[in-house]
Amino acid sequence: MQDVVWRDSSGKALDDYARPSVAVDVAVLTVTGDQLAVLVIDSERGLSLPGTFLHPRETLRDAAARALSSKAAITGLDFHQLGMFDDPDRDDRGWVLSMAHGAAIAREKLPHTSRLVSITDTGAHERLAFDHDSMAAEAVRDLRQRYRGAADPDHLLPEEFTLLELRRLHEAIFAHEFPKDTFRRRFIGDLVGTGERSSAETGRPAELFRVR
Repeated sequence: MQDVVWRDSSGKALDDYARPSVAVDVAVLTVTGDQLAVLVIDSERGLSLPGTFLHPRETLRDAAARALSSKAAITGLDFHQLGMFDDPDRDDRGWVLSMAHGAAIAREKLPHTSRLVSITDTGAHERLAFDHDSMAAEAVRDLRQRYRGAADPDHLLPEEFTLLELRRLHEAIFAHEFPKDTFRRRFIGDLVGTGERSSAETGRPAELFRVR
């Protein structure tokens, strides 16, 4: 029996329509020192986010994982979709749609060769190729949304930490200072004291906490 080709109301089959290429790009955020930063790689267009084109029979998630592994030597990272970037002129090579993904990871878990660029919600401090600056800015907004309601949902701190370390993490993510007492009241209910204290080199050792 001959397969029936589906056609729309104008008589066109799917193959009669032009199709865009589909890509994935991943904005991996971290905190280094007191600043938020995004992972970048060198590409033929300059600095860019790790990305790749979708292969036949491949899911977007699998493509994103492949991009991180092959372009940035990162495996096992939890990431999620940020949104589709579909400006027809976003890529001078042709019509390319890209599904942007976001992720966050502690600096010490990144390969030591990773290249990082400081970033805020308005974009990276160095020019990124294509529309990757907008993708990275969207990842920052997404990260801030998660950290408004939780102490450390992406585990950017060690398992045990002081309130000062937690406050400095939030100040790096949001790029402004938080009053000490207000910050403590906001997040103390999300934490559990360990009964241990930090081994401070100077000053009084501070209490160590875990996320509840």
